[in-house]
Amino acid sequence: MGMAGFTIALMMIGVIISPCVYGKEFSDHQEIEVEKLLKLLNKPALKSIKSEDGDIIDCVPIHSQPAFDHPLLKNHTIQMRPSFIPESTSMYTKTNPTQVWHKNGRCPKNTVPIRRTKKEDILRSKSHESFGKKTTSSVPEDNLSNNHEYAIMNSRRGKYFGTKFLVNVWKPEVQVRSNEFSLAQTWLASGDGANINTIEAGLQVYPRIYGDNRTRLFVFWTADAYKNGCYNTKCPGFVQTSSLITVGGAYNTVSQYDGVQYELSVLIWKSGENWWLRVGEELVGYWPGALFTSLGDGATRVLLYFFEFFQKNENSLVNYYDIFIL
Repeated sequence: MGMAGFTIALMMIGVIISPCVYGKEFSDHQEIEVEKLLKLLNKPALKSIKSEDGDIIDCVPIHSQPAFDHPLLKNHTIQMRPSFIPESTSMYTKTNPTQVWHKNGRCPKNTVPIRRTKKEDILRSKSHESFGKKTTSSVPEDNLSNNHEYAIMNSRRGKYFGTKFLVNVWKPEVQVRSNEFSLAQTWLASGDGANINTIEAGLQVYPRIYGDNRTRLFVFWTADAYKNGCYNTKCPGFVQTSSLITVGGAYNTVSQYDGVQYELSVLIWKSGENWWLRVGEELVGYWPGALFTSLGDGATRVLLYFFEFFQKNENSLVNYYDIFIL
C-alpha cells in the first residue's frame, strides 16, 4: 500500500544543551503529592526486573498500564497490531542495539515493561505538576542566543501519514549534574498556536529526566502546545503493546569510532485512527487518535532535527552528527 507524504531519513546526531543545577527538597504538602503521583504511575506488576543501570522494570499487565487512566481512554479497546505496516527497504545492515535490562530477564506475555518512577526522578523536575512534561517547545525558536546551534530537516506544509528515520546510537558526553541533554528525534505535528498536536520519538541523553547519562529511547506527545502531554509513560496516553522494548529504557550497546556501529530505525505511521511506533522490527505501541484534536486527519508537517547549546568550555562538548535524506 502506497502512502502519500511519507518521509524517510537517516540521522546520526550528538547534541548538547547548557548546564543548570537541579535537585531540591519539597515541602510536606508536596511530599504527599509526590507519593500520590508515584502510586498513580507505578502500577502493580506481575514481575519486576532490576537492571544493572539502576532502573527497575515493572512487567505490568497490558490492560493495567498508565495509558488507560486518561479520561478519553477509559473505554478504549487495545489494538495489538496495526491494520498495515508500511513496506520499506534499507541498504544499511548495522547491528541493532539491546536495552540494558534485557541482561537480567524478560517480561511475560501479555505484560508490558514500564520503567518504574522513583521519588528522585520527580525531585529532579521543577515540581511534581511539571514532571514528565517539556518546559519548552520541541522546535527551536528564531531568537536563540549566539551560543545555540541547531539543524532541522523540515517538510513543506502538506499531508503526512508517517515518518521513518535511522539513527546511529552514540553516547554523547553529557554532564549528569546539569541541565545538558542530547537528542535525535522525529516530530510530526498539526494545528497552530495553542492547538498544536505533536507526536515525537527518538533517542536522548537527559540527566534531568533519568538521572544518568545513558542513551535512551523516548516518546512524547501533546495535544495543546505542550501544556499537557508527556514523555514516555509519565502520564496517561501512549499505549504500549511490546513486552520487549521499554520507552525510556537505556541501551547498553552504542557505536564506537572505527568500531562496531549500532543503529535503530524508528518508524511512526498512521493506521486507522491511531499512530503506531515501530523500533527496529518491534511494534512498541501507539498513540490513540482519541488523544488528538487535529492529528486525526494526518500531520501537516514533519521535522527531523538536532539542537545544540555551547558551554564556555568547548572542550566539554563532544558532537557527532551527519544527516542523509534517503
